[in-house]
Amino acid sequence: MNGSNDPLHGLTLEAIVTELVAYFGWRELGQRIEIKCFRIDPSVTSSLKFLRKTPWARAKVESLYLFMRREQARASR
Repeated sequence: MNGSNDPLHGLTLEAIVTELVAYFGWRELGQRIEIKCFRIDPSVTSSLKFLRKTPWARAKVESLYLFMRREQARASR
């Protein structure tokens, strides 16, 4: 399998976090995924550092990203 069926294929974690912040904002992001790097002095850099070391948090971020994309697709119909 070459990953082309994976909706996250080719996306960097930085791109995912940046899009989530643009869509939800740090405040809502911190409410949806309760991790310190989203709630206390949030930045993309600190978030990436944490998410790269924390598989469960990264999985939540990726899941929320896919949810956001579905919502955007639904809204554009």
